[in-house]
Amino acid sequence: MNVEGGAVRVRVHKIESIKSPEGDLGKRVELVEEAVVPKFPIRPPTEEARMVQEVVQVLQRQLPIFGLQSSFTVPKIILFLREHEYEDLGVRFEVNQVYDVELSEGTIRFRRVS
Repeated sequence: MNVEGGAVRVRVHKIESIKSPEGDLGKRVELVEEAVVPKFPIRPPTEEARMVQEVVQVLQRQLPIFGLQSSFTVPKIILFLREHEYEDLGVRFEVNQVYDVELSEGTIRFRRVS
């Protein structure tokens, strides 16, 4: 999902502890861009068709066996940081946090959205 100003919206998908080849402790932070599967319009657009579509959407949210995902994750950025690099970055990542990531002139900026 692109957002204003050339930024990209990402969600923290996974954080893992790692060791560098030299044995230093660190973190692996996986950021994903969420893509929404477009909905196809029902033809003809009758009241009954709209109601059926709403019921199917509710079932898909509550019972995953009833349908396809309405969104899927697309890997965007994976960071491999030693502990001191993670501290120097100054961003405290938590799973499911959302950030706008701005890429500009050789820099990456993270702005927390939620």
